[in-house]
Amino acid sequence: MSNSQLLKKLAIASSLLVTANLSYAEGVKRFSVSAGWLHVMPQGKANAFNTSTLVKNGHISTVGIISEEAFVNSIDPDFISTDPDTGATFVAKDILIDIRDAGALEVFVGDGQGNVRADETGIARIEGLQNWSSAGTGLEADDVDTLGLTFNYYLNDNVSLQIIGGIPPEVDIKGKGEIYAPLSGHATLTPGSFSDGLFPDGLGLKQAIPVTNLGNKAVASTARAWTPAIEAQYQFGKSGVNKFRPYVGAGIMYAYFNEIELNSSIESDLIAAGHMIQNVLDNKAGAALDKKLSSADPSIKIKTTDAIAPIITLGATYDLTANWYGVASVSYAKLNNRVNIDVIDNNSGNRLIHSSTKIDIDPLITYMGIGYRF
Repeated sequence: MSNSQLLKKLAIASSLLVTANLSYAEGVKRFSVSAGWLHVMPQGKANAFNTSTLVKNGHISTVGIISEEAFVNSIDPDFISTDPDTGATFVAKDILIDIRDAGALEVFVGDGQGNVRADETGIARIEGLQNWSSAGTGLEADDVDTLGLTFNYYLNDNVSLQIIGGIPPEVDIKGKGEIYAPLSGHATLTPGSFSDGLFPDGLGLKQAIPVTNLGNKAVASTARAWTPAIEAQYQFGKSGVNKFRPYVGAGIMYAYFNEIELNSSIESDLIAAGHMIQNVLDNKAGAALDKKLSSADPSIKIKTTDAIAPIITLGATYDLTANWYGVASVSYAKLNNRVNIDVIDNNSGNRLIHSSTKIDIDPLITYMGIGYRF
């Protein structure tokens, strides 16, 4: 390499070095860290649970033995029956209630233990349990506090990249509303039986079967939230000149949830619902309505989806010394994810029930901390 070429390369390198130094005036720090109080206030509202089961619309199940109470409660209150002798019409459920209250139901179709005999009940065509949406239900995340941590790398005196993290907090998830299974269909009573003679057209079925009440629990579920974020930030003012320097930022947040625990009472309700579905599949619709144990061994699996969301920030720093500073900010992330709850039969591996809802978290996040530049 000639001397002229060497001098040319040294001149270019010197120019680049000077340019870099000009963009980073004396005393400007390239890194900073801060720690402080992070307060998260979810702004989203609950969304309805959508539920499906293995009982398809039109499924035929033998009713079998059933309690008088469950038998009467399952009848559609608007179903009209016709007297086979006179042709007169009447509300079937009203007549059944009168017969039950007079004790005649036990006399003519009972087994002596408060049940309607299996030889009277016939079969039922089940509708409504394949899938449905439960309006007025859902889940909402509660406010939470934790230790927040930030790390900044300054590209120059005004522009930086910031990583936002902290100690992952345990979040309380509150429930809203009550979930009902909308049973409907038609019962065909055993031919030649007393019931068949009284209701030759069978009986319409319609009942909102309580599954679980989410709203009367202090906490429906808990989960640990991991929500790191990365932002590009622009800070106004100039180091060494302006002690108070506002900034704006925009970036993305990643959300991951684990250590999910479902309220034990809700879990028990869902296991009972799993037994109900299995009893219908086992040709024991009466046992299902009486909420008896089935041949299944139900267990609960709950999982949330990961999420990526945009995040924006307004904040400011105030220099306490050349290195130490105070910082405060408010951020908003358009964040939502989905919760999936499954009732699985451990014996067969079948998913008896699947229920899902979207959680609109949409957190407003405030942060106050102390930082150090180096």
